[in-house]
Amino acid sequence: MRSSSPFIRRALPDLSLDSSHHLTKESHLIRHLITLATLIVLGLFSTVSVQAADLIRIGILGIDNYGSVAYTEFLNKPHAEGVFEGMRVVAAYPIGSDDYPESKTLGDKWKDQLSKMYQTPKDPKDAVPPIDWVDSLDELLKRVDCVMIFSLDARLHRKQAESVLRAGKKLFIGRPLASSPEDAVAIMKLAAETKTPCWSGSQHRFSTGFAGMVNHPEVGKVIGCDVYGGWDPKTPEVDKFWLPLHSLETLYTIMGGPGVVSVTCASTPTTESITATWKDGRVGTYRGIKEGAVKYSATVFGDKGVSTAGIYGHGIPVMGVVPTNDEYVGYKPLATEIAKFFKTGQVPVQPGETLEIFALMQAAEESKAKGGAVVPLKNLWETK
Repeated sequence: MRSSSPFIRRALPDLSLDSSHHLTKESHLIRHLITLATLIVLGLFSTVSVQAADLIRIGILGIDNYGSVAYTEFLNKPHAEGVFEGMRVVAAYPIGSDDYPESKTLGDKWKDQLSKMYQTPKDPKDAVPPIDWVDSLDELLKRVDCVMIFSLDARLHRKQAESVLRAGKKLFIGRPLASSPEDAVAIMKLAAETKTPCWSGSQHRFSTGFAGMVNHPEVGKVIGCDVYGGWDPKTPEVDKFWLPLHSLETLYTIMGGPGVVSVTCASTPTTESITATWKDGRVGTYRGIKEGAVKYSATVFGDKGVSTAGIYGHGIPVMGVVPTNDEYVGYKPLATEIAKFFKTGQVPVQPGETLEIFALMQAAEESKAKGGAVVPLKNLWETK
């Protein structure tokens, strides 16, 4: 047997047994086995090198938000298939915030979980390369193709995003996009200027029990929607602005997207109530629960019927019955969207819609300050 590969030829020993180079039967067998083993090894190295070359390398900036752990569990899962195949979180920069007392505690906790994730499987073949911990954003950007920002302090997001976008790395920012409408606009405008795909979203937006209410056969065309969820009055003042975000993203999903023209807001010790009017006359509301039992869901009004929505992490209701014994999917729908985005560069939520939600929250604050007056929505996203 003679290979056309010079490397393989060099790897094979000369098994000649006499000056005439006649080989015994045993020598022939040994030579065949060595050749076969060499081909197998070369094939494995070739496969590994191709996989490494094709791997989408993901970096995490800030780990004190639980999302850093939740999405890595999907992106780094051993033997990933489908949309999660061919990508992995390879590095993280665990920057925290001195303004958040819990930042260091949570950062240390999630770092420990990320460091151990998939490192000691029962089957060694299920082991995943460990995440590299870096000491600077510059070092992170050198090692990765895409970035996820999960800093708990949303005030850091703008500066962090600017560095990532200027480096041309696809960027997902864990909720909220930013801590203020001004920072949110700045991030999205820089993404447009640098032509770098960037988006942000809540996991509630893609939860099956919410997204499945659009064109639900028992509801039909959505005429209105009342969403509700938690609004913790103990939240630090700097974060209260975006407290409704989970539920507002649910509202926009069920209502079919942007188009709000005016907002009113009433605030009491037990409830934060926002009413949004769409340009076609449809109305959606948000009830922020400050006291009593808390659940995230909605009531949907359509031209065929009225139905409760599902609950976070579960499936679509049928005949008004919300499934709770089905598989809990939690973060998986959003993890799927993140993976698709890193592969295609196509954002599932347009910047105009994200910024309209920020404008809505801004208008709600203004309405509250004016005793519940109607406040028209500002257009924060003006494309050139």
